[in-house]
Amino acid sequence: MHKKIKLSNVKISSWGGYLPSRKFTNEDMSQFVETSDEWIVQRTGITQRFFAKDDEYTSDLALNASLISLKGRNHIDGIIVATTTPDLTFPSTACILQRKLQEKGITSNFAFDIQAVCAGFIFAIANAYSHINTGIAKSILVVGADTLSRILDFTDRTTCVLFGDGAGSCIVEESSNEKSGIITTSLHSDGTYTEILKTTGGVSQKGSGFLTMQGQDVFKHAVSKMHASIEELMKKTGIIKEEIDFIVPHQANARILDAIAKRMEIPEEKFIKTIQKHANTSSATIPLAIWEEKSKFKEGDLIILEALGGGLTWGGVVFKY
Repeated sequence: MHKKIKLSNVKISSWGGYLPSRKFTNEDMSQFVETSDEWIVQRTGITQRFFAKDDEYTSDLALNASLISLKGRNHIDGIIVATTTPDLTFPSTACILQRKLQEKGITSNFAFDIQAVCAGFIFAIANAYSHINTGIAKSILVVGADTLSRILDFTDRTTCVLFGDGAGSCIVEESSNEKSGIITTSLHSDGTYTEILKTTGGVSQKGSGFLTMQGQDVFKHAVSKMHASIEELMKKTGIIKEEIDFIVPHQANARILDAIAKRMEIPEEKFIKTIQKHANTSSATIPLAIWEEKSKFKEGDLIILEALGGGLTWGGVVFKY
């Protein structure tokens, strides 16, 4: 039993997820990249990933995930899309999604993007939470969507095998439910480490470039910063680890997740792990993981969401399901 924990009047619900139809197993990848199933699984835990079709964009993935979350609704106050791979430089992917939803009879008041790479979904949830707490909105669609395949260098086996495309979504809204609700959030960034996880280009450099990563450094920071952030959230709320039902971390690498679980001395079954099925889908990994494993969760479960991404950016959310 959980001790009495103060809940806000804002809850997270209506999870949705979407993966493109093109599945690439490790064996498929080995046909055009110098790699093997054994090499990938041993280092990452990944067995497959999904890539969008050439005419399938981030907003399309976002739309499919959003329709699951919005089922039965014809209005949502706001839309926040976390993405690193927008359809266009502008307008925002959120505005494009807003138009596509309107075409299906679902209206909304505002829409904007957030760019915090793999931690984007956490930053989006925190922003939605603040918007509702301050009365700007009563309900917000939050989406994490990315087509990282567009910025992968398929000659670099150390990066291209790690990532996939996908989208996940949820609704953040006002609630009087005494069993469910957000407890607190935490956000951090440190631009000192911009060089260890970045792209080789950008709009002002006249080209999006390719994703590059200093793997060992990213691994070290992911373990230490995600672990520290979880500890911060626990201290902030007074929660002890025995009260945590599940931790849903950003799905970057199975070895990172295992290292955090070991440091915290938390049973492996409390760490949701879907990296093997989806690979790293950046801002989509957390909502996709909850969507994939939804049968495990029940109302009132105490859950911590945690992520780290390029920037470096990192943070977490504590809520009752």
